Amino acid sequence: MDIAAWAAGFALAMTPENLALCFLGALLGTLVGVLPGIGPAATLALLLPLTFALEPAGALIMLAAIYYGAQYGGSTSSILLNLPGECSGVVTAMDGHKMALMGRAGPALAVAALASLFAGLLTAALIATIAMPLASMTTAIAPAGLVGLIALGLFAAAVMSPGPAVPALALILIGAGLGLVGTDLAGGQPRFTFGIPELRDGIGFVPLVMGIFGLAEIIRALETSGRPETIRGVRWPWPSRADL
Repeated sequence: MDIAAWAAGFALAMTPENLALCFLGALLGTLVGVLPGIGPAATLALLLPLTFALEPAGALIMLAAIYYGAQYGGSTSSILLNLPGECSGVVTAMDGHKMALMGRAGPALAVAALASLFAGLLTAALIATIAMPLASMTTAIAPAGLVGLIALGLFAAAVMSPGPAVPALALILIGAGLGLVGTDLAGGQPRFTFGIPELRDGIGFVPLVMGIFGLAEIIRALETSGRPETIRGVRWPWPSRADL
């Protein structure tokens, strides 16, 4: 790891102009990422023209800030509306929305912000440290080895999930079956599309999750005779020591 390169990078990133671009990108990314279904990738595509007139370093800093801001913005809709806007918001919705219904939406949003901050810093440092050795390792793995690693990950997820492993494995197989829907990348042949043109691109994860969580909210509202559960305000946002 080149310490001089790290020092030069920090010196470039800590200039007032780049710090302002970082703050602006994080703010815009958060505002757009709050919208359910947008996600970080779509937010980058929407806000990409804002970086055309910038210097390369400033543009990259602003794009990275937009991405991380959109990633955190998705947690807001997950906590307050129980509608995950992207993949990582699914787990946030499970616990964060329950806290919001108990009147603790503020601490839930604060914990999501702190987790995004520390996880982003940690992963950025890890990627900068082990990216090159990891890239050389992945190129040395044959296709059969990749299939074995994928199967190992799926079975590990089933074994480590809470509760019986058989239902978890069944859910994993259902997810793998849904992932097969679409066009075969190698041969270009449709798989499990049943003649429906809309399924040629596959089933998107975000629309599927939004449909499942949104349908659950509708059913819950019908069960309460038109009196859905409401959030009792967003109070002091800083989490307590017990939350941390």
